[in-house]
Amino acid sequence: MADSIDTRIAGRKIPMLGFNGSLPGPTMRFRQGQAVGITLKNHLDDGALVHWHGLRIPNRMDGVNVLTQDVIAPGRSFDYQFRVRDAGTFWYHSHYLSYEQVSRGLFGAFIVEENIPPAVDHDIVVQFFDVLLAKDGKYDEAFRPNQFSTEGRIGNVVTSYASVSSVKAGDRLRLRLINPSIDRIYRLRLSGLVGRIVAFDGMPLSEPMDFETILLAPGQRCDVIGDVRGNVVFRDIWGPDEADLGDIAVSATRPPTPEPIKPLPPNRVPPMQKPSRSAELVLQGGVGGLPHRGTGTWALNDSSGLPRRPFLSVPRGSTVEISVRNETGFPHVMHLHGHHFWERDTAGTFAAFRDSTFLDIGEQRNILVTLDNPGAWMLHCHMLSHQADGMATWIRVA
Repeated sequence: MADSIDTRIAGRKIPMLGFNGSLPGPTMRFRQGQAVGITLKNHLDDGALVHWHGLRIPNRMDGVNVLTQDVIAPGRSFDYQFRVRDAGTFWYHSHYLSYEQVSRGLFGAFIVEENIPPAVDHDIVVQFFDVLLAKDGKYDEAFRPNQFSTEGRIGNVVTSYASVSSVKAGDRLRLRLINPSIDRIYRLRLSGLVGRIVAFDGMPLSEPMDFETILLAPGQRCDVIGDVRGNVVFRDIWGPDEADLGDIAVSATRPPTPEPIKPLPPNRVPPMQKPSRSAELVLQGGVGGLPHRGTGTWALNDSSGLPRRPFLSVPRGSTVEISVRNETGFPHVMHLHGHHFWERDTAGTFAAFRDSTFLDIGEQRNILVTLDNPGAWMLHCHMLSHQADGMATWIRVA
């Protein structure tokens, strides 16, 4: 149920939006392979849709206005039904006026548990969120042009929501880190935990990897398994100003787990294969950007918003290598619905299997995707202010 709610943020009671009366919405947990049925009842004064971010599900269940379904009018409902193929950390959020509705709180975690999950003492969801408050301490209703043409609508209050508030020193944790903020990038520094990254965007790594910091652009997720050494503190070091995002307190001590951190069970994904075609996607616009022929502030290949013709139209099962180039003065994170793809790293090797790829200013990255899920799939910047003002396109898989 999507509804208006009152919630407390930074010690203040603020009118926001929420699913089932809470912000974030309830964490949904399912077992891999399970059939899911979820009814969205729209109690808002505006339309509503839900996108199941990162889930490889039938196109008609993807929750995108125009491409997959009509917007759900106030007072109406819609039944989402699909089977969860992949185990991992996903999330759900509004996909109608999403730059506003997500920033007001319409999001939540969607967890698919492995049939044989890793042995941990706590499986903890942590969601990082920012909100822009006006001088009166309430949600800032103004959406200014510069918020759409620069780095986005960046909140002046930053917080985290952890599903567990205290642990023991020596406990082994699985941290499911999610960034549902509409435009804010986090570079996380974790203290009080010694661990390794085991998954990005819901997809397990073949081998766990060490880390010093973790970059989470809007929409991205990262799973960490580690052992508690003290209070687990989350600190954001992106940009010139660092910020404490919250912590998980230590309440007692127990002997540590002697077992090494092992890879998660792999999901069944398409085998990497030679691409049958290639394509180029150029990110354009914004303050200081070069002129383009799109009608919005932002554009992809000189087109703003969903064009009549798709960026790609391919037969089901086609493998495409896409060169994504950021020619703007701001970072972006490109998200593909209904699929994951391999990112090519700086050494030229295809590495992580993700649904969203981050591009810093002037950066170029190749991704390799097997388009095996039929339908019309959105491809857009998940900095939702950028999407709202032009940075969106789509792919047709026949």
